[in-house]
Amino acid sequence: MREIEINLTLKFKIPESDFNVNGLLIGLKESNSQIMLAISKVFLMAIETESIREILSNDSNGRYASNGHQRARTLKTSFGDLPYRFAQVTDKKLNRTLVPLREKLKIPKYKRYLDEMMEPAVGLAVHLSYGRAAKEIGRILNQTSSRWTVWRRLQNFSDCCGFGDLKEIPYTFLMPDGTKVHLQSQGGRDIGQKELRWAWASTGVGQSFDIVGVWIDTSWETIASDLKDRLNYDKIEVLISDGEIGIENLLTEGMRHQRCIFHGKRDFPYILYQDGLKKKDHLPFRNLLESIPAMCASKASLEQLTEEDKDKVKEICERTESNFKELIGMLDPDKYPKARTYIQNLSKTVSTFFNWWIETGKWIPFTSNIIENRFSQVKNRIKRIGRRWSDVGLLKWIMVAIKKLFTPCDWEGFWSQFLNLNRPMILTYIKAEYQWIT
Repeated sequence: MREIEINLTLKFKIPESDFNVNGLLIGLKESNSQIMLAISKVFLMAIETESIREILSNDSNGRYASNGHQRARTLKTSFGDLPYRFAQVTDKKLNRTLVPLREKLKIPKYKRYLDEMMEPAVGLAVHLSYGRAAKEIGRILNQTSSRWTVWRRLQNFSDCCGFGDLKEIPYTFLMPDGTKVHLQSQGGRDIGQKELRWAWASTGVGQSFDIVGVWIDTSWETIASDLKDRLNYDKIEVLISDGEIGIENLLTEGMRHQRCIFHGKRDFPYILYQDGLKKKDHLPFRNLLESIPAMCASKASLEQLTEEDKDKVKEICERTESNFKELIGMLDPDKYPKARTYIQNLSKTVSTFFNWWIETGKWIPFTSNIIENRFSQVKNRIKRIGRRWSDVGLLKWIMVAIKKLFTPCDWEGFWSQFLNLNRPMILTYIKAEYQWIT
């Protein structure tokens, strides 16, 4: 690494009276942009001069010659507008013009807004609309951009936010879920509601869940194929789900299924209604379902159980099975075919967490609320601010939102990757002195 020394002289006017520490700090804050722009310009001049010197000093045949400067170009930075006239060098052999500084620092030809400036706006667009994010950054940095600029830069950044191959992570539990989103075509035509689906995975009991995939208008069968390609799928032991139709495609031989007890209770009245049963007549069926031991389990009560309670848990399993049989018997297959089938399927998988504890002594999650709660902020932003999305635009936005919301500690790392900060400049020495002038 080479070193460069920049001598900077600053002069400030300090009020004689009514001056306090806040006035000092605000004055420095408001001066920061001017200071940083001045330093940036000196850096550009120094690097440009050195780049041209290297080209001309290695030119023994007179191939290159200085050729003045371009018209001033304004670069938009996080400090403000940086106008600069790039020096040019003529390549006589190829009859073309070189711009050494632009090539040395990989400055984009046609971008005014440098990627360095766009990080705050892209981060805010996770929480706000693109327009509001642009305005808020304009207020904070005094550097405005259009909502379309924020949108385009987020699309570019999303390429750094993929999930990739996760086979080295020993995931044990898989928890998929989904919701409806309103989509539009690329031309803006309303194409109605489609399924947005996502999947989370955990390495074991008590471990956090990581999001491992997001899909729009994609079948569970296709999702299963994608996950099997990217995860060590044979190691996954339990699928925890709300029982949505088709989600069984995620199951493989030997994998257990834990139905969410919350969804099991919540969806039952809707199924009864589909069979023509009025709301006032739901109560006997709902009361019996909610009294089944597996359906009224709570994490707090289960965690109090010890190894000595194993026989008690086995008894609870037997009562759960017996109560389900009683409920199935109450549901006449001719009157309530959908409700009967629903309860039959639910009874097969809703008490997996009991059997797991009997075998291992540990409680696995028995609801999918954990990921619904974590994803609620994303869903609210999608439905209340965006309202209608293209499938490509929504997927790209979600990829960025996931990194910002669920792995905030890695956010700076993703931006460093996007900005190609393989070898950033490092400050090695700083000295600040003062001298009273008047």
